[in-house]
Amino acid sequence: MKTALITGATGFLGRHLVAQLSQAEPEIHLRLLCRSPWRDDLEKSTEVVLGDITSRSDVDRAVKGVDQIYHLAGIVQRQPKDPSLLYNTHVEGTRHVCEAMHRYGVSKAVFISTSGTIAVGHTPAERDETAKYATRTVEGWPYYTSKIDAEKLALKYVEEKELPIVIVNPSLLLGPGDDRFSSTQDIALFLEGQIMAIPSGGLNLVDVRDVAATIISAMHQGRIGERYLLGGVNWTFKELITHTAQISGLPTPKIEPPLWLALGSAKLLRATMPLIGHEFKLDDESIRMSACFWYCSTAKARKELGLKTRDPMATLRETISYIRFGSR
Repeated sequence: MKTALITGATGFLGRHLVAQLSQAEPEIHLRLLCRSPWRDDLEKSTEVVLGDITSRSDVDRAVKGVDQIYHLAGIVQRQPKDPSLLYNTHVEGTRHVCEAMHRYGVSKAVFISTSGTIAVGHTPAERDETAKYATRTVEGWPYYTSKIDAEKLALKYVEEKELPIVIVNPSLLLGPGDDRFSSTQDIALFLEGQIMAIPSGGLNLVDVRDVAATIISAMHQGRIGERYLLGGVNWTFKELITHTAQISGLPTPKIEPPLWLALGSAKLLRATMPLIGHEFKLDDESIRMSACFWYCSTAKARKELGLKTRDPMATLRETISYIRFGSR
């Protein structure tokens, strides 16, 4: 029986991957590296290894004896109080996994990154896997800079140690099950009345379940040393907010301010809303990010991995329903 290790299994994407992998490949023994005990029921062929991705010894213990690795562990924070935590998790965590892979001769690994390492800019261009790292655009955003460094490190191990690694780069994940609002926070904030204007940029969104299915395909069909953008539809933020308003029954914001005015208004709202017993939750980096375009092409993943994506409106409806009502 083959054994597959999943890091980051308790996250939004991780939980969907565990569920789909258990169903699609029941003959595989799953090992989950988790910082705390798994709270839900698991298949008998699944084990939980308690440990932290930032601990070399924990990762070594988790990797020993596995055939495959799905490396998802990460921290999604746009304006982190401690950027070093993201670097240690994304970069040093990747280093620990790569070293353990080399030490124990793991047959193949899929590393999950983000489309924001390459598919982002200040113009509405649709970028593909040949794009250069968006280092200048994401400068000052530790989540993305650490993800770039982690990708570079993984590819260095592919080149120098011939490690069998495939990288996938999902765009914004929507769908049911995001209990921490790690990916669906913008939708949640709109439903709370926190988003009062329409940003000037655009994004790519994809259903988390479609990404989980394609990650499994990447383990079998992905080419070593290649990256694959996993996305769905490219929408302007105006389209996303308009559709969200229509589904939720909330009013659509009317103003479309330039970035400088949006930042100034946010500063004012942070100062004044507490006076009436409320809090303005939208951070400045999220506002800056919403002025960029996160469009990507998924032609490569569709051709080589069989990526199939569902109707984005259906995904958005399920996202809104889950935020409002949970899994009921």
